[in-house]
Amino acid sequence: MRLVQVTIPAGKRQAVLSVLDEEGIDYVVTEETSGREYTAVAYFPLPTNAVEPILEELREVGLDREAYTVVLSAETVVSERFEQLKESYAEKEESEERIARQELEARAEELASSLPTYVVMTVVSAIIATAGLLLDSPATVVGSMVIAPLIGPAMAAAVGSVIDDTDLFRRGAVLQLLGVVLSIVAATAFAIFVQTTNLVPPGLDPLALSEVEERLSPNFLSLAVAIGAGVAGAVSLMTGVSAALVGVMIAVALIPPAATVGIGIAYGEPSLALGSAVLVAVNVLSINLAALVVLWYSGYRPQQFFQRDQARVATLKRVVFLVGAIAVLSLFLGGVTFDSYQTATTEQDIRAGVDAELEDPAYDGYELVELEVGTTSEYVLFHRPSEVVVTVGVPPDAPRPGLAAAIDQRLAAEYGLDVDVQVRYLEIEES
Repeated sequence: MRLVQVTIPAGKRQAVLSVLDEEGIDYVVTEETSGREYTAVAYFPLPTNAVEPILEELREVGLDREAYTVVLSAETVVSERFEQLKESYAEKEESEERIARQELEARAEELASSLPTYVVMTVVSAIIATAGLLLDSPATVVGSMVIAPLIGPAMAAAVGSVIDDTDLFRRGAVLQLLGVVLSIVAATAFAIFVQTTNLVPPGLDPLALSEVEERLSPNFLSLAVAIGAGVAGAVSLMTGVSAALVGVMIAVALIPPAATVGIGIAYGEPSLALGSAVLVAVNVLSINLAALVVLWYSGYRPQQFFQRDQARVATLKRVVFLVGAIAVLSLFLGGVTFDSYQTATTEQDIRAGVDAELEDPAYDGYELVELEVGTTSEYVLFHRPSEVVVTVGVPPDAPRPGLAAAIDQRLAAEYGLDVDVQVRYLEIEES
């Protein structure tokens, strides 16, 4: 619920109070004594979803933008008429928590923090994320997301588009681009620094780190995460719910992948940098698309009627651009998803073939210890199995009846796989 305070211009007092009376709104009026063109100040409580329609009615009877309006959050209102008003608007409006357009715009501007603060917090969060990735520490990576200020620019761009506020839209778009670039640059610089100062082991392979490997091969599930984050951000904004937790969700989709791009650049791993860069781009676009669609579908429009067609055209153009860009990048995601499926299926076939061969009585006492499958490509796509390394445990006196050749023949005959097979024997002595 909200407490609204409006200044009433000279000659508009009766019109304003008539609107409040017709709507059944409790109000208090005090005289305005500043000596300006206002005659009174009206205070009245409203359900959250009633603020926008009531302010629209007041604007139509002459409460223009020069007459300032203040909307405050109210904890409790004890009034029989207010309860009736609340029930009335619960039936009229789809959501009881939907905030007014004016509040939405104010919240979006507030979330888009000042440039110095935004730069510092983005750089710090990127450095912490890079450290967490190199330490292979999920807790540290999560900590970097908590302080990332990325929800503000994304929501500002979406709100600026639907209400036709060009300045707000541009500010949100520029801050998003700046945030991504800053994150990648900060991550690259920090990764190079820890390499040159030996703060990490000299032979560290970033691709062997589970936190880094997660972001090496993005697929369609990554798209679902980003769209969900955008929807959650828009819903939290338009219902007045705290955006802190949703901001973490948006940071999940942006900060760790951007930091991974920096690590890939610093360690000279083009596949890592490319895969993570595509993930960052898809996530940024998907978050913006989801937020834009949710806000427009929820009915937010410019205040002036003649601006609504202009806003609709601009929003439609941006939606088409975002959908087109996501579709192009989704070709990469689709390729990765299909390639991952093929790789997993092939590895299952290889394991099944090895297990079947070891069931032969000739290999009685043999036990599969480890199975490694090497591929022909180090890049995100075009993985094909090239070699299989099988480690088996055997008794000290067990025969060696040509297991590598037998596995090779079985894989070729049953699965059509042409791979090099190596068998490593690990002697196991049992008492």
